[in-house]
Amino acid sequence: MATGEQIKSLVKCFLEQDEERFMSLAVQIAAHEARKGHGKLAAEIRGLVDKARALSSTRSAAKPVPLVHPRGDFAGLFTASYPDLRLSDMVLENALRIRLERVLHEQRARDKLRSHSLEPRRKVLLIGPPGSGKSMTAAVLAGELHLPLFVIRMDTLITKFMGETSAKLRLVFEAMTATRGVYLFDEFDSIGTHREMPNEVGEIRRVLNSFLQLLEHDQSDGLVMAATNHPQLLDDALFRRFDDVVEYQLPTPELALRTLKSKLAFFGKLQVDWDEAVTYTEGHSYAEIVRACADAAKAVVLSDRNSITTKDLRIAFEERDVAMRR
Repeated sequence: MATGEQIKSLVKCFLEQDEERFMSLAVQIAAHEARKGHGKLAAEIRGLVDKARALSSTRSAAKPVPLVHPRGDFAGLFTASYPDLRLSDMVLENALRIRLERVLHEQRARDKLRSHSLEPRRKVLLIGPPGSGKSMTAAVLAGELHLPLFVIRMDTLITKFMGETSAKLRLVFEAMTATRGVYLFDEFDSIGTHREMPNEVGEIRRVLNSFLQLLEHDQSDGLVMAATNHPQLLDDALFRRFDDVVEYQLPTPELALRTLKSKLAFFGKLQVDWDEAVTYTEGHSYAEIVRACADAAKAVVLSDRNSITTKDLRIAFEERDVAMRR
């Protein structure tokens, strides 16, 4: 049964009319009962929570959805948004798309899974080079699930006083319990570095240990995502704490071509030799290809022309190459 602390928290949420936290606590109690083998009771609690959420959704259906703004101690730790991106907005390898679709499917069917004492994927590690789509993936999952996206600000999370960093980490995980959403730890290697690296101080190791414990015991109802460009720096224990590890690569010529055509489709009139244009994308990330397309389009608009040419793209990518070499 629920612990005394959980009951007190439920009463406090009721008094403060904090409906979402009340239901999140109820879900935690259900998960606790499921782990104790009380599957029927857990399913009944989750069923009541689902009914309550459906009723709440019906009451507020005609109202605009307010943007979640972190307040109090949380204010400096997050940036919050409601993305409207969808999976169809991303150019992805088929195998990668299938893995993201599986995360979405399990999240949408999480109550069905939990009725069988199964948990949906909700802790996902994204690894790959810069600009390969990791941060966009978090925004897409938030958009598909109609959840707020909270990006943890690593510059304010990590302070010169490492004891404060651990305390702030606990605040982040408390926020996860209070508000269902997609929580992204970007540049995750800044706290996830290997505990045995010779240049790591003891306090950093304690921060990592704190994160590992918080992640392992986290039973919130949203998605916890971490992204890094340097997976080789991550502690091995981190990989075991995530439900899924999704790896991104630079685009293949085929995917680069799809990205070019997708980002230039809005322009209408094109005079582009696609076979030649795709050669310019070699070694570039998705983000760099998108920026080059935008640069080419702006150059055409500002010169009062009405058609993007192969030359416009070549110049845009050459300028990108120069910028990358600096």
